[in-house]
Amino acid sequence: MNQYHRPSSVQTPMRSLVRALPLLSLLVACTRAEADPPKPAPVASSAATATATAAAPSTSASAPVKVTHPWLADAKPDLPKAHDTLEQRFPAPAGFVRVPVSSGSFGEFLRALPLAAPGSPVLTYQGKVLHDSSHPNVAAVVAIDVGKADLQQCADSVIRMHAEWQWSLGRRDQRYATAGGPAMSFAKYLAGERTYWKDGKLAIKNVGATPAKHEGFRAWLDQVFGSANTASLAKEAKPVAVADLRPGDFVVMPGVPFGHAVLVLDLARAPDGRRVALLGQGFMPAQSFHVLRRSPKETWFVIDEASGKLETPFWEPFPWSALRRLPE
Repeated sequence: MNQYHRPSSVQTPMRSLVRALPLLSLLVACTRAEADPPKPAPVASSAATATATAAAPSTSASAPVKVTHPWLADAKPDLPKAHDTLEQRFPAPAGFVRVPVSSGSFGEFLRALPLAAPGSPVLTYQGKVLHDSSHPNVAAVVAIDVGKADLQQCADSVIRMHAEWQWSLGRRDQRYATAGGPAMSFAKYLAGERTYWKDGKLAIKNVGATPAKHEGFRAWLDQVFGSANTASLAKEAKPVAVADLRPGDFVVMPGVPFGHAVLVLDLARAPDGRRVALLGQGFMPAQSFHVLRRSPKETWFVIDEASGKLETPFWEPFPWSALRRLPE
């Protein structure tokens, strides 16, 4: 069995218990349930022949990074220092231009993601090196905390980015579906509602109002991570046709017993219509959110509509019917 996988039957309750029982964390994994969204209509494309070889990543001194990503203001010992941004480090391949993104959009937020210094390893939530800088499929590590429990995994990483983007816009009404109970509402969390597991079911108690601070928001996200999974994420998000792909969309493969989700961080287009994308993921065990590579020399992934799938290095090919978008 792959080291990242765990049976779906234990996922939701065990992810909550893992805070108190770290030794059980290896039982936790990205789970999935059957999903059958409508498939986008085939679109002719010459992308299969594209060569998406990225320009050499910047290894110069740290470039200025604006504090537009909320977690950068947190004084956490496990928060990697921001060195530069996704856009600064990974220019579009020759012949391609990044697609326009709206001001304040999720795509703009992801394009400006702060990255840890080149060569930073992918670490587990326990601080252990999982992949060093020599890994052929890891291009960079995002400068964001993972937490101290085995919670922020694949689907959770998608939720984390989406929720933090909304926080940066001043939103305090974030709400995400769960696998075994009602949706998790940050507004209700601020009002004092807390969820916990009792006799295998999600229960609720009230502890009094909480100030709307990012520290509390981060704690609420851990509650979300403990109850959400790839199945709930796929069900909550809406299907997207590959022709309408934009930064911030993601692919998710729910099912039994395992699943995975990968986020589209950026997108570039050539004059002839070919497209390439930067992809990011969290995985099992909970680990640094990282930018993927196709190969040691190729960071941008070809978006080939005609092939009917998106190939990523750590998972089986995602059919384009797995493409999703969370509400904005």
